[in-house]
Amino acid sequence: MKPINVGLLGIGTVGGGTFNVLLRNESEITRRAGRPIRISKVADKNLELARQVTQGRAVITDDATSVVTDPDIDIVVELIGGCGIARELVLAAINNGKHVVTANKALLATHGNEIFAAAQKKGVMVAFEAAVAGGIPIIKALREGLTANRIQWIAGIINGTTNFILSEMRDKGLPFATVLADAQRLGYAEADPTFDIEGVDAAHKLTIMAAIAFGIPMQFDKVHVEGIARLDAIDIKYAEQLGYRIKLLGITKRVSRNGADGIELRVHPTLIPSRRLIANVEGAMNAVLVQGDAVGATLYYGKGAGAEPTASAVIADLVDVTRMHTADPEHRVPHLAFQPDALMDTPILPMAEVETRYYLRLSVSDQPGVLADITRILADQHISIDAMIQREPGEGEEQTDIIMLTHLSREKHVDAAILLIEALPVVKSRVTRLRLEELDK
Repeated sequence: MKPINVGLLGIGTVGGGTFNVLLRNESEITRRAGRPIRISKVADKNLELARQVTQGRAVITDDATSVVTDPDIDIVVELIGGCGIARELVLAAINNGKHVVTANKALLATHGNEIFAAAQKKGVMVAFEAAVAGGIPIIKALREGLTANRIQWIAGIINGTTNFILSEMRDKGLPFATVLADAQRLGYAEADPTFDIEGVDAAHKLTIMAAIAFGIPMQFDKVHVEGIARLDAIDIKYAEQLGYRIKLLGITKRVSRNGADGIELRVHPTLIPSRRLIANVEGAMNAVLVQGDAVGATLYYGKGAGAEPTASAVIADLVDVTRMHTADPEHRVPHLAFQPDALMDTPILPMAEVETRYYLRLSVSDQPGVLADITRILADQHISIDAMIQREPGEGEEQTDIIMLTHLSREKHVDAAILLIEALPVVKSRVTRLRLEELDK
């Protein structure tokens, strides 16, 4: 049977892994796809690297446009990254009737609505399993495996760099800056780690998962994003004493309040009970916990980055597209799980309206009446305390730490309480506030 011809844009780490895995497992992949899948043309600015990887098995060019307009190419794989030239090339490929496979989460999170609309109009597929959590097949699970369920919430460790840093901070008691430098030296963090440590990368991935889970458009601009750069090692230690671990989570929930539905969409450091499986995901690994109304909780775990894990997801998409290549476009799996004309306009809740539990750490003067003042402010803001520890001050110390865990509270009430608490003369520094999720129902 005639092979499916693939044009590859970018043959760096993931592109090279895709080429090599496709070649190494050619027989197995052909048996699954029903016909051979061949990367016949590669575009990359580094022609020498492309030649080294392909070893004469593909046409090499530095002109990416020639790939997306080539009439012999059936599928274009975009592994360039970014939202500039990548967007132009993906739209050009679609307009030329090519199916597209991409690992570009930033592109989809910011321009996915435009891209999927163009693909729908042209009757082609855009597949993106590799855009979220590397080799973990979470997109397929949400879009197909859990299709019978009303998804209630998703909580994911979806950035390996930050998970490595938090694991090292907890294990070794080191400050953030020291562990970040180690992560860069070991290759877990980029020279400019901003997208990872500030939560932007996780927010891109969460945007995509929320769209599939709830049948809503991509809305990256509405994600509440907090990273780990300001996280103090002492809070990791206190969390441990209270039976929790801190992870950078991407969380999206369907909530109903006063008869109206809304969607929470947030990325931030989160306390999780240490007995939960997801709390024990260490190093650079990823994990996504999904709660469905019929199936309950399901956990997906694996490598979230790297040449071959991500290549595994890219090739799975290539096989899916190959199987459906000649299928009626109206009967393919929709890009965002729900039919395009059935997407919902359920609003994204502002962070002020989110309800969760909280960890609060206060540095206060060691004197009578302090706790009474603080608890009075919390009570006035409808915030009740679930647990508390107070560090015994050392000899000669005039201040101490108070750590509180709250019951379920609304973000705007916590914000108001923190402003009032910080205004107290006995409070000696800014209040540290972290959110807490039980993840058990």
